[in-house]
Amino acid sequence: MGSSPYVHPLPSPSTPAGREGLAALLARPGKAVVALDFDGTLAEIVPDPEQARAHPEAVPALAQLAPRVGSVAVVTGRPAGVAVRYGGFAGVPGLDHLVVLGHYGAERWDAVTGTVNTPAPHPGVAAARAELPGFLDEIGAWQGTWIEEKGQAVAVHTRRASDPQAAFEALRDPLGGLAARHGLILEPGRMVLELRPPGMDKGVALAEYVREVDAEAVLYAGDDLGDLPAYAAVEKLRSDGVPGLLVCSGTEVPELAERADLLLPGPSAVVAFLAMLAQRL
Repeated sequence: MGSSPYVHPLPSPSTPAGREGLAALLARPGKAVVALDFDGTLAEIVPDPEQARAHPEAVPALAQLAPRVGSVAVVTGRPAGVAVRYGGFAGVPGLDHLVVLGHYGAERWDAVTGTVNTPAPHPGVAAARAELPGFLDEIGAWQGTWIEEKGQAVAVHTRRASDPQAAFEALRDPLGGLAARHGLILEPGRMVLELRPPGMDKGVALAEYVREVDAEAVLYAGDDLGDLPAYAAVEKLRSDGVPGLLVCSGTEVPELAERADLLLPGPSAVVAFLAMLAQRL
């Protein structure tokens, strides 16, 4: 008689709502959405965001999991095409129906078609982008900061400054003023301040997607302040009777960690959890 393969026990959520969310996902996987942030969740945070790549085990875990659940979506502030490239998500067997919601949901890539749907750029982004180099120079913040071009948004990173946190705090109000002047909002993250158009966030994107696929359970995993709206969306869905599980990758952002049902120490643990979930299903 053959022995059955060993199934790793899943870590248990610390909250009743989280345990209910996980139980619903396990009971009705075909009606569940698994939604995941990219940077800090599926990929390690690195000093240069252009060098970020998905954890080596992320794609194999997702390719195992995706056919066993209703839907897998990556929800990211990055352009959708960049996330697809850095994630290595295109043309992977098992990820034939993966969806990437980029720019906080303003862009969408579907594995089925292999194409990105992109809105027209907000004129304020181009204006702010043109003004930023002189603006940073004028306020004495050019040293150690750098600008990331994101298409539908523009970001200023302070990770390379001699005191990254001090540079981040010093820039927060001035960049908030610059964003407002151009009809944009300022989105703070981990040593990054992003100027982007209003009206779209990960919560709006996630709620719309859950409605679109008529999900009966949802898991969302993130690591940063930009994931708070997605957490709020899952909490709202739970109050409307759709069970949900909130996963936090790492403890660098207390505002997120305190609201999570399940705290995992970083991308390698998130990816291991996804693999265990696939094995369990």
